[in-house]
Amino acid sequence: MIMFKNIVRSFAVLILMFSAATNAYSASKTVLVVGDSLSAEYGIARGAGWVALLDQRMKDQKLPVTVVNASVSGETTSGGRTRLPALLSKHKPNIVIIELGANDGLRGLPVAAAESNLRAMVGESRKAGAQVLLVGIRIPPNYGRDYADKLFAMYGILSKDLKTPLAPFMLDGVAQKPELFQPDRMHPLATAHPVILGNIWPHLQPILKTK
Repeated sequence: MIMFKNIVRSFAVLILMFSAATNAYSASKTVLVVGDSLSAEYGIARGAGWVALLDQRMKDQKLPVTVVNASVSGETTSGGRTRLPALLSKHKPNIVIIELGANDGLRGLPVAAAESNLRAMVGESRKAGAQVLLVGIRIPPNYGRDYADKLFAMYGILSKDLKTPLAPFMLDGVAQKPELFQPDRMHPLATAHPVILGNIWPHLQPILKTK
């Protein structure tokens, strides 16, 4: 009898653990992605980019998550900051993924200005009740190694200062392979986007599980 009770108790614990894991995703959520061409499917078929792959993953796993892609090719942190209030008002996201800064870097814009814009975007998102995931990027040293390093380090500084989750380098495992890029050598091919999602997913998943 005692052994039977122990078995029943263990089984009940397993059910509770499974229920807790399931309920982590029970509340419906909206994820808003504000990015540039790296998220806007530039030069690849619609539905092949990492944001679309994220949306498909949510559907495949039957998770109540709506993914909104508000990315615009050529977008800078300044442009994203300008557009964000209307996007927050319209979509009322639970999570905002900010993937911006590459175009600031490619244009040689001041790192301090990019940092200020991203800080403001994080603040606006939180004020609207959303959690934020920053996505970092590393650019070629067109304007010198020091500039490129400062831009890359900016994301880590923001993450630490604002206590905001960070996917450190979205092109990790892609940037090192020229064959994964389009002829412009800047935009990844569709075959690279599952790798990009793989770089972002481990940092997004814990946020999705929070209520």
